[in-house]
Amino acid sequence: MTRDALALLWHRRDLRLHDNAALHMATQAYARVLGVFILDRGILDRADTAPARVQFMLASLAELQENYASRGGRLVVRQGQPLAVLRQLARDSGAAAAFWNEDVEPYAIARDRQVREGLTADGIEARSFQDMLLHEPEAIATRAGKPYSVYSPFWRNWSSRPKPAPYSAPNRLQAPDISSIPLPTLADLGFSCQQELPTAGESAALERLDQFWSSGAIFDYRSQRNLPACDGTSGLSPHLRWGTIGVRQVWQATVDAEPEIRSDEGETSLKTWRQELAWREFYKHALYHWPQLETQVFQQQFKCFEWDTDRANFEAWCSGQTGYPIVDAAMRQLNQTGWMHNRCRMIVASFLTKDLLLDWRWGEQYFMQMLVDGDLAANNGGWQWSAGVGTDRKPLRIFNPSTQAKRYDPEGEYIRRYVPELAGLDLPQLLDANRLGALERQGCGYPQAIVDHKLRQREFKLRYYACKS
Repeated sequence: MTRDALALLWHRRDLRLHDNAALHMATQAYARVLGVFILDRGILDRADTAPARVQFMLASLAELQENYASRGGRLVVRQGQPLAVLRQLARDSGAAAAFWNEDVEPYAIARDRQVREGLTADGIEARSFQDMLLHEPEAIATRAGKPYSVYSPFWRNWSSRPKPAPYSAPNRLQAPDISSIPLPTLADLGFSCQQELPTAGESAALERLDQFWSSGAIFDYRSQRNLPACDGTSGLSPHLRWGTIGVRQVWQATVDAEPEIRSDEGETSLKTWRQELAWREFYKHALYHWPQLETQVFQQQFKCFEWDTDRANFEAWCSGQTGYPIVDAAMRQLNQTGWMHNRCRMIVASFLTKDLLLDWRWGEQYFMQMLVDGDLAANNGGWQWSAGVGTDRKPLRIFNPSTQAKRYDPEGEYIRRYVPELAGLDLPQLLDANRLGALERQGCGYPQAIVDHKLRQREFKLRYYACKS
């Protein structure tokens, strides 16, 4: 390392200084590190880019710039094609290397290959690191060396392996005075967002993790995680999506929690939360190994499934006007907050695909257009799971909305919160769409049920067996 050697640290989905693999490696190898974030229209202009995610990203970037500055460093923001921007920055700054953290999405893999080849041709060292996952996709394989397509054996293999420790944040950074564009507003980038989003940034992520652990919620996770009216989940999904917190640090929190376990429930809850982290990696590994999942079903025999094309039913689903209270509550939560409880994600996905008989890709895209934590691997994996066409499949898993409401919102608190026009109804009517009569619906200004669950369940099974044969 020479005294003035400089490396570029290209941030993407790692908007933090703590537990950042590429940043750690860059500061070990180079005396100076210049942070870089590139506003890439190739991503911003996608049809499934959510204004909520862009807003969360901008707020996280603002804090990241402050964190760089507090350590004597600098985060430069530019807009353009990544390779062209990095080449220009290397020329302007005299950087000898560019470091970044890897991604599993097809677009990112192709982009990074182009950047690596271009920078290497220019004589600039290009190095990337696994930062998004606890284990490399190639590291978790069957005895035959194949990737897993079923979660349970994946979990057994994945959970048996030691996990890497988190990296410390650098105390001091040095960087040249390179010009940066002002951080744009959401409107500058052509977006508008009216959703009520969680607080963004690294400090909010660390605070949320600490609260989940110190409050004891992590020890009640198994019993609370399926109750959408409760704040029983970690709330870290937007932060993991943008990397305002590192997954190694999140895993370390589960290790730190082990000595505080006081009951079988606490032990089971901690394991259950770890299993959710493994689900996250399972879907990312699947997308890495089968990039065609971005647009195609995993179970090819279901390519022939006959989906309906009723746009009116789809619009009713999107706007929370299906006439099924638990479904509508969940969709309104999504539209208002940019987030939806995971139990409810499964309910509304089952309803779209197995009650409305609409293509899962319609729902997948709408989620990506609205979710602050929208992640291609997790969203795609969840939707294919719900439709019964993906990995770890059970095609005939069909959720009855009324049964789900009775089981997971037994007091109707969640429904009343997001479907306030029904708040005055008796609990049985609130939870069971079949007991909510036409007169009550009319009096509340609430729509009639757009489909009959039993009839549509029967129709789905007929189409499933016709496709399977």
